[in-house]
Amino acid sequence: MQVTAARLVHHGRPLQIETVDIPDPIAGEVTVDMAYAGVNPVDRYAAEGLVAADAPLPRTLGMEGVGTVGGQWFLVSGYGIAAARDGLWSDRAVVPEAALVSLPDQVQPVAAAAMGVAGVTAWRVATDLARLTADDRVLVLGAAGGVGSIVVSIARGVGATVWGQTTSADKVQWITGQGANRAVVADEPGRLLEEVADLSPTVVFDGLGGAYTGAAITALAPHGRLVLYGTSAGTEGLLPLQALYRKGLHVLGYGGLIEPDESKHRWMTQALRALADGRLQVAVDAVVPLDRVGEAFELLAGRHVRGKVVLDLRS
Repeated sequence: MQVTAARLVHHGRPLQIETVDIPDPIAGEVTVDMAYAGVNPVDRYAAEGLVAADAPLPRTLGMEGVGTVGGQWFLVSGYGIAAARDGLWSDRAVVPEAALVSLPDQVQPVAAAAMGVAGVTAWRVATDLARLTADDRVLVLGAAGGVGSIVVSIARGVGATVWGQTTSADKVQWITGQGANRAVVADEPGRLLEEVADLSPTVVFDGLGGAYTGAAITALAPHGRLVLYGTSAGTEGLLPLQALYRKGLHVLGYGGLIEPDESKHRWMTQALRALADGRLQVAVDAVVPLDRVGEAFELLAGRHVRGKVVLDLRS
């Protein structure tokens, strides 16, 4: 079977759009006619060799996607896809049948394509780790990002007070449009502390890391919760340890890459139901054709994205 796919041939070089032969499905596998796929920072890290550097080359990238089997729509992710086996950035893909999660009728496929990574992460950190309630005062760092924007919608949906941080004034109105009560512009940690002093957050969702994590600890109210799920601003930083223990804070980390596939799919099913009934929202900023996948990476690297970037895989 021949497919058109975005192939990683050499780390650090542009992906190549190629026609390749893929094997027919064996027992326990199915062929999916792919339609859309989410583009995540981890995909760009994989292309650069910063993640899964020992995975075989060449290979097709793409950790999450949406397509049809027998006319029925499914979200596809996990079970070694894009790591131990080819990914989903192709017009068709052979995948383990266990990797399929059926879409509720109310969910649009292009939105579901963003749910396998960002949607599951946001739902898990907001509902399971932070256990948000209407009494919470929530600060979302990186609120215009793929995960952050979904967390904003979840927090507002439970009735919490929600503030979102961004480094760009151009994104303020967009963040409030996602449900934030207020959006603050803070391009460095000291400014963040000034901007959120009146909030005294009970929960901070941190996808930035670096020095922002220390600022989040300083900003948190006593007995508050810090939920760390990313380090896009830096993988290391100094922490105010006295504030951490004197305020009795809880630090919660989410590592989706080590989550068992069965667990992720259980949370994915819940997140899709929440998307279907409006308890969360997914914002898709751009839908890019497969042969322009390099542009999708540039959007992520330049921090120009509001929400998610999705690839159109239909030939």
